[in-house]
Order: sequence, then C-alpha cells, then structure tokens
Amino acid sequence: MKILLLLFICFFAAGTVSARQDTTWLTYASPYSPNHPFSHADQTWAKWVEKESKGSIRIKPIWSGALISSEHSLLEVKHGVADIAYIAPIYSRGNTHLLRIQTGFYSGAKTFEQQVDLYRCLAAVFPEYTEEVKGLKILAVQGGTLAGILTSSRPVRSLDDLKGLRIRVPTEMLNMMRELGADPISMPMGDVYSALAKEVIDGVVAPLNTLKALHFAEVAKYYTRLDVPRGAYPSRAIGLKRWKTLSESQRDILEASIPVWEAAMSKEIVESDISGEEEGRRRGVKFIDISPSDQKRFDDLYITDGLENAKALSRFGIDGEAVFRQARRIADNIKINNAVICGGN
Repeated sequence: MKILLLLFICFFAAGTVSARQDTTWLTYASPYSPNHPFSHADQTWAKWVEKESKGSIRIKPIWSGALISSEHSLLEVKHGVADIAYIAPIYSRGNTHLLRIQTGFYSGAKTFEQQVDLYRCLAAVFPEYTEEVKGLKILAVQGGTLAGILTSSRPVRSLDDLKGLRIRVPTEMLNMMRELGADPISMPMGDVYSALAKEVIDGVVAPLNTLKALHFAEVAKYYTRLDVPRGAYPSRAIGLKRWKTLSESQRDILEASIPVWEAAMSKEIVESDISGEEEGRRRGVKFIDISPSDQKRFDDLYITDGLENAKALSRFGIDGEAVFRQARRIADNIKINNAVICGGN
C-alpha cells in the first residue's frame, strides 16, 4: 500500500511539474484592495486571459500596494518588480510631465469611452505620450466618471465656499483651486482616507464611487455635485523586457485583452458610482447641488487654467499648447457628434 501511495505521489508531482512548465505565470500588482471596483475589473481581465490562453498564461494578483507604489509604479514595472501592474503616471515622480497635465484637457468628454478615445487620438499624434511610458507596453487606458467635491469640515454650496479649504485635487487643478481661494494639495488617492480622518485635509475632489470603494463616507459629511472634468491616462502595463519574453501567441492574447480590460473598468466604475451614492446616503452624507452659474464659472476657469498649464510644459521642451488645442477641437466636436472624431473640426 505504501509503495502504491508513493507511486501516486510521484505521478501527481510529475504531472504538476509538467503543467507548470507549460504555463507562464505573470504577477499582477495593484495599490488597491481586491474589493475595489478597479480590482474587480482586473479580476475579470485575468479570468479572460487565462481562459483565452487555455492556461498558457496564469495571473498571480498581489493587492493593496504590497508590491508596488503609486509614485514609482512606472519604474517598478519597467524594472520587473511586477510583471504587470496598475500604473499611475498622474502621480509619478518625474518624467511624466505631459501625462500628468493633459488630464486637464478633456472638458466635454463626459464618458469613460469618450475619454479613452480622446486619449488615443492625442497619443497617435504627439510622440511625448509614448516617450513618457518608454520601457512599458500599455495594456489599458483608463477614464472615469465626473468627480465632485467631498468635504468633512463644512459644506461647499458655492465656489466661494472653497476659500480656506485644504483639499486634495488632481495635479492639473492645483493652480485654479488656488485662484478660487482653496489650499490645494496633490497626493495619491490611497492616502486620502487617513488624511481626512486625521483632519490633515478638509476635502477631496473625487467621484461618487469613492464613498464606498475607498470608504470616504466614513470620514466625510458633504458631497457637492460640481461636475469636475476627468481625463484619461495609461493605467495598466507590462514591462517591455517581460513582454518580449512571451511567445507571439501570448502577446496576441494580451493585445486582444486590451478592450476587454477597458470595458470591464468602464462597467465597474459606472456601477460603483451608483453603489457609492447609496452608501453615502446610508451613512448620512448630505448631497449638495451647485448653481448653473457657478458650474459655468468653474468650466470657464478650468479651460483657461488648462491652457496655462499646457503652455508651462514648454520648459520641458513639450509643445503643450498644441496638445491642448487639439484636445479642445476634438472635445468640442463631441457636442456635435456625440462621439470622438480624431480630426476634430
């Protein structure tokens, strides 16, 4: 009996080794927890890849920032800390000057799909988009729903109420929020909960889904429905060195997975906005509408400030104004066609 058992173990072990030899394992790292909407989309993508590859590719997820950081994610993936990861060029420290600022050029692109299409229009024309992610193969571009203003200390009923508030904002909004009298700062979204809880900041520009997905409803009291435009950026990537080690068929599968990943993100983000508002109401968050005149004032200031930020890119040798004007032509055309046409008007 012992001999038969040993033979069975040896046979099973041999089979396991054989299976592993036929499978390429790829680590996937994310700063978000496995229950975050972004991570749900990541899991949908991983299952699709494993099914389509018939087990040739297997994904090993590592969640909650255990392997990569938001600030250094591009370098970490480029150098193989993780095979594939969520990347955040909008928070990256160094050499993503255009990618950080261009997210402020998308006013008028209101849906995830419109934002991603507009990004690809710009990336096809301006080489800096590719240069700033050199060493990476981009596997997904991410847009999002429009953000509002979430505060803990006092409600924002008009733009004048922003005066004196220390508020976390996207990088492209730093100057305009100063003009409105706020004290804006930039930080990774993963750091915002503790900053709100400790009263380091008074509020954050964030979409509805963060009320549940990042538990902001636990530490904030007011959500102001100011439509803050949202830009797109490359958000999932594999290191180019690792990409080149894969077989042609494996690369083809990962190429084919790009629209699958983006569609999963769009679905999860839209659904999470609904559940985020429900969570906010359950926890007593007060929802505040902004006046049409304040919304127009904000929109005009946002576009004006976007142009100034674009011009400032010249110090890095980037013709940001050309990128801005192309983005505005395409975004303005969305109002006419309800679709992104790369040529603009």
